[in-house]
Amino acid sequence: VQLQASGGGLVQAGGSLRLSCAASEPTFRNYNMGWFRQAPGKEREFVAVIRWAGGITDYADSVKGRFTISRDNAKNTAYLQMNSLKPEDTAVYYCAAGRTAWGSRTSVVGYNYWGQGTLVTVSS
Repeated sequence: VQLQASGGGLVQAGGSLRLSCAASEPTFRNYNMGWFRQAPGKEREFVAVIRWAGGITDYADSVKGRFTISRDNAKNTAYLQMNSLKPEDTAVYYCAAGRTAWGSRTSVVGYNYWGQGTLVTVSS
């Protein structure tokens, strides 16, 4: 599965962006889809995940109530709606697909495929 992330850009604090992650194959529907981010000098960290079935989601505490993950299996695409953005949200955002156990959903090891990343910059 190849993943293509898009939608990043420069936004002022308090603004919104929607990231998209397009998958190359319809088998996308069988994968948990996650979003991670990596700020300069920091490790890649979990942001959000949506389960392959049932629409179950999970979020990092730092983004709960501000970010929403969703998926459209008919379009082989996952989304990350980001509202009330803060300067500390600045990072390269990566989408990922995994078929491992749900218990691994917040770890990079829980994902088999990664997109190329899209840069989100939030100015204060």
